Amino acid sequence: MATPISRLFIDHPASVDETYLEHMAFAGRFSVKLFAAGFAALVHAVLPFCFEKTASRLVADLYKRTHNRGS
Repeated sequence: MATPISRLFIDHPASVDETYLEHMAFAGRFSVKLFAAGFAALVHAVLPFCFEKTASRLVADLYKRTHNRGS
């Protein structure tokens, strides 16, 4: 039987059919890609000829990977 504290770490990953460590790895990779998209958008804001489609491509890819996840 899971304690209330352990449920905090187990319930959500289980809702997307992952273990805690699998979910941590997925979320870690997701955050790295978000940071990359943010950095590309920031550079693009100053130098509009750089990274013209990079941020939107990364965000679209992340959306595809997470849309309907756990449904």
